[in-house]
Amino acid sequence: MLGKNTFQLGLFGLNCSNGLTMTKAPERWQNTWDNNVRAAQLADEAGLEFLLPVGRWRGYGGETNSQNSNFEPISWATGVLAHTERIRVFSTTHCALIHPVFAAKQMTTADHVGHGRFGLNIVAGWNAAEFSMFGQSLKEHDDRYAYAQEWLDVVRKVWHEPDLFDHHGRFFDLDGVEGQPHPVDEPVIMSAGSSPAGSAFAARNADALFMVINDLDSMAEKVAEVKRRNPDRPFGVFASSHLVCRPTRKEAEDYYHYIVDEMGDWEAADNMAAGRLTAQSSTAEQLQARAMKRRNIGGSGTWPVVGSYDDVVEMYSRLSASGLRGVAVGLIDYVEEFPHLRDEVLPRMERLGLRLPVAPENREDPAMTNAYA
Repeated sequence: MLGKNTFQLGLFGLNCSNGLTMTKAPERWQNTWDNNVRAAQLADEAGLEFLLPVGRWRGYGGETNSQNSNFEPISWATGVLAHTERIRVFSTTHCALIHPVFAAKQMTTADHVGHGRFGLNIVAGWNAAEFSMFGQSLKEHDDRYAYAQEWLDVVRKVWHEPDLFDHHGRFFDLDGVEGQPHPVDEPVIMSAGSSPAGSAFAARNADALFMVINDLDSMAEKVAEVKRRNPDRPFGVFASSHLVCRPTRKEAEDYYHYIVDEMGDWEAADNMAAGRLTAQSSTAEQLQARAMKRRNIGGSGTWPVVGSYDDVVEMYSRLSASGLRGVAVGLIDYVEEFPHLRDEVLPRMERLGLRLPVAPENREDPAMTNAYA
């Protein structure tokens, strides 16, 4: 997430089968390594700022069992960093499922492979079925973030302490820890917690906080509220989305209707809604609403951006005006759909001043840390 663009863009969820969708359409995303590399390189060449994987360990059932095929995010990021040049590549890491000393070493390795382009999306966890795979039960909600805080504190010590150190806390009791080499620079930290505890954790630690868009009218006030919680610490507020764009609005809406209403896996959408109750970011009524289940099918509950190329840019302009620094984007197929974004949406954004033309002078050194003043 580097660069001078007013509104930043990244690809989201390409490390999983179906990407973010729960559609039975045959053109849905096929999670092969070659497909991931090709999509990453397309995004890199087009000047997008970041790639964000999903941290997933099992699928959502139904006919598609969406996201059941998935690449582990830290090793995925390491491989993708080796195949790209400029773009920042995140790992979405469940802190409760991996020891912080081990994770810190893995992430440092990835950061050296990418010459300073690794980023960490830290996840406290919400999917009880996945935790059961590791013989763990979910902690009480706010305790998950207390654990995440201490986990990150240990990771940062490994990244920065020049000598051996001990750590004796509530969750970790560690003696004689060291970690060399250190990262090229401290990785950008991202967090997507939507609950009060999750938002507070992000405000304390994250360079980028990801919000859920529930309605556009209140978006500006919600962004301002997040920033008021920690006014002395600059961080960017982002959101997640999924994109279907075509030359005309009707073409886009017709295709979205096909993907969601005609070919949607409603059983998988039901399973996602049931599982997300433990996240405490939405009520049961919100999760069970048909509109939310359509969003689950179209993009795992992210905000739908559906319309003509001009409609998409208008939406991005509105989100930018609300205070968002950018969005992570899910596509039906990250390779086949990418030309719509690259060849039609990006030039329109450039003409409006939301993005600069892709040129060396408009890119930051990838080893620099980001600033969101």
